Amino acid sequence: MCDLLPASQPVEKIGKMKKLRRTLSESFSRIALKKEDSGFDEICVTKMSTRSCQGPDSVIKPLDTIPEDRKVRVQRTQSGFEPFEKPASQVKRVHSENNACINAKSSSAGKESPKLRRHSSPSSPTSPKFGKADSYEKLEKLGEGSYATVYKGKSKVNGKLVALKVIRLQEEEGTPFTAIREASLLKGLKHSNIVLLHDIIHTKETLTLVFEYVHTDLCQYMDKHPGGLHPDNVRLFLFQLLRGLSYIHQRYILHRDLKPQNLLISDTGELKLADFGLARAKSVPSHTYSNEVVTLWYRPPDVLLGSTDYSTCLDMWGVGCIFVEMIQGVAAFPGMKDIQDQLERIFLLFTDRFTVYSPKKLRQAWNKLGYVDHAEELASRFLQCSPKQRISAQTALNHEYFSQLPPRLWELTDMCSIFTVATVKLQPEAGDSIQVCGRTSSQSKVSSGAKH
Repeated sequence: MCDLLPASQPVEKIGKMKKLRRTLSESFSRIALKKEDSGFDEICVTKMSTRSCQGPDSVIKPLDTIPEDRKVRVQRTQSGFEPFEKPASQVKRVHSENNACINAKSSSAGKESPKLRRHSSPSSPTSPKFGKADSYEKLEKLGEGSYATVYKGKSKVNGKLVALKVIRLQEEEGTPFTAIREASLLKGLKHSNIVLLHDIIHTKETLTLVFEYVHTDLCQYMDKHPGGLHPDNVRLFLFQLLRGLSYIHQRYILHRDLKPQNLLISDTGELKLADFGLARAKSVPSHTYSNEVVTLWYRPPDVLLGSTDYSTCLDMWGVGCIFVEMIQGVAAFPGMKDIQDQLERIFLLFTDRFTVYSPKKLRQAWNKLGYVDHAEELASRFLQCSPKQRISAQTALNHEYFSQLPPRLWELTDMCSIFTVATVKLQPEAGDSIQVCGRTSSQSKVSSGAKH
């Protein structure tokens, strides 16, 4: 009995070493597999003890059963075992009391990690940030509507001018659905001819949409230059309008409220679609569209008659009305009373309600269309009473009316302005010093009964 006792001690030590070896092999094997499968650049390994790896549910694989390409070498250090797959000269190791983080793609041990560098000097808690109400300074009121007030403002973050659309929230009614639509749609629209939504600020009392600041709109621009705009400027404005519409129509979005007041004009002449409160995404079929959309003067006859089965052609009638107004200097169909009066004005020009009309009909009503090459024919393609006969925005961009523009304009990316082309610029307008009164109240938006 005493002769066998010394011999049992080495056997016991060998068993413990094998068990420890199997435990470490299993742990490192899992780490290697996780790194290879996930593709992460960094793996953080918590320091291990032999007891933490043991348990009744542990599945232990001998080191010899691990494929050669997945074996890891083990280097013993004062703080414990650290696994790594590359030589120590190619691997950056960052030690902490509880974790060892291994960066597999560091090119040199002395180079600071971008993540560490970004957080090394945090900004002051009191510095202005996006998404905060105190990050913007109100300068002056620009206008007020039924549920929102628009201010000219300035960002305290970058010093740029902005437009602050402050929407008043009613506790019993919540956020107006038009504001929700506008914010949700504009967040995904990035185009030089669509107003840019910078920020959204939500408080208990208000919802504020922060837009890029554009100093005027097409309505004010035409009021400043009565009698019709310069033909070259009309061409540039219409091209930009169609460019923006083509962008949203390709994304199955209808604006549903095209009018000069909703077309912003920058000091360089850049036109931007704005006010998407009535816009709808048509990616999902719906039978609940409202016929109480689009300001009366720019609403197509099919919708005036009650149709709710419409698509992008809804916007194209409004384009035709705006086109005529820019050239002629007066609204195409200025209804003064109600829907019936509006329909009568349209059918005075188009006696047969749903046919294809001759451009000569338009010249009799708006003589200045005949002064510009191809303008009358293009206007007739927009102003078709039958929705299916109206030209699309994308097709209209290739109309002969635009043949005088530089070919480079059709190659621009979405976020590139047409005024980046050197030869493209606005022409001086006549009557720059003349001011006229604003539009009549009959142009107010009819949206109180709009369905959603």
